[in-house]
Amino acid sequence: MAGNGGIIGPVIDPTPEVKTTTFLASGTFNTSPVNTPGQVDYLVVAGGGTGGSYYGGGGGAGGYRTSFPGGTKLTVSGPYSITVGGTGSASIFSTITSAAGGGGGGGSSPSPAVPGANGGSGGGGGSQAGGTGGTGNSPPVSPPQGNNGGTANPATSSGGGGAAAVGTSSTSDVASPGGVGSPNSISGGAVFYAGGGSGHKAGGSGGNGGGGTGPAGNGEINTGGGGGGCGGTGGSGIVIIQEPAGNRTAPGVWSMNSVYEYVKESNWSN
Repeated sequence: MAGNGGIIGPVIDPTPEVKTTTFLASGTFNTSPVNTPGQVDYLVVAGGGTGGSYYGGGGGAGGYRTSFPGGTKLTVSGPYSITVGGTGSASIFSTITSAAGGGGGGGSSPSPAVPGANGGSGGGGGSQAGGTGGTGNSPPVSPPQGNNGGTANPATSSGGGGAAAVGTSSTSDVASPGGVGSPNSISGGAVFYAGGGSGHKAGGSGGNGGGGTGPAGNGEINTGGGGGGCGGTGGSGIVIIQEPAGNRTAPGVWSMNSVYEYVKESNWSN
């Protein structure tokens, strides 16, 4: 008899695998049997805001909320309805809501100035009358889900805020970039999400993370990027959920000692 706890034959120990579920549109999330209830990492990005009309500011990026890497995981038992926000709409997973990106302020001539709207990240201010940027991280959460939009001058609108930086305020008759988004590798390789849209001038870069360029460039889908000034559409959001590696049953022969230890640790699935 083999010295493996009373079982004759080779001992098989499975390689735990992380399970990642990506939602590009709204749906339902069910936790795996070995992880019910359990804790998961998440990335929840809302839809980006639309760029302002006329000489409008860039749209703010959709709210960016994540536990990955190293943040507080979410305890789940499922199933959960998942909302993936379209342009200017929130994304929701369980208790995590990422606010829609604020729209860019429209240009106006003459006054009053048209400010960017508040949101996950604030929209950039519209030009002609020098609109202020919208407030990001609205409503407030910790860590912050976004940044403010930039302030315009009378000649040029400003960029929308991004997940990692404020939108660029305009100081002269040149293009104003959107705020930079944040990289996240929850799905594997690092991908940037939630970049702000640029102001209305041609040549302005959208924030790295899917932000659209002016005039009227659209934010990239499933990044939460803001639209470019002059009416660019904000990109849709995304929800990604990562369940931890768990010990699962596997075909073959197990040692009795191994089974006992996995059952004791609640890591055995029949």
